[in-house]
Amino acid sequence: MAKIRHIALTTENPSEVAEFYKQAFDMQEIRRSDAGAVFLSDGYINLAILNWKTEKDADVGPNGPNYNGIHHIGFQVDDLDDSAEKLEQVEGQRLNQRHDDTTLAQTAAAPRNFEVKWAGPDGVVIDVSQSGWAIS
Repeated sequence: MAKIRHIALTTENPSEVAEFYKQAFDMQEIRRSDAGAVFLSDGYINLAILNWKTEKDADVGPNGPNYNGIHHIGFQVDDLDDSAEKLEQVEGQRLNQRHDDTTLAQTAAAPRNFEVKWAGPDGVVIDVSQSGWAIS
């Protein structure tokens, strides 16, 4: 069974929103990206607080650009190739592509997190990862 391990919010001001969650819920900051995203954790689930998406982003999502709120969820799976087959069978829409001919599982073995972005029938963005997201 896949496990929900990642939830992402998009906002105009990731630092301000991250401070809210840190102070209100004692979440721990894991890291910040060069693009301004802030990653928090409760020890079980990674909460990514991202900058607004734009029309240029493949995963802009059903709410469009400049959306404040929950943008996508991430599932950690045992096998990316198997999950991709299942998503294709239920007519999931792949939002990003590999740029080589390695299997998803081989790509996932890289030292950093690797995720494949999909959309469900309602357009909600779903990240699928074999390696998962940092939680501490």
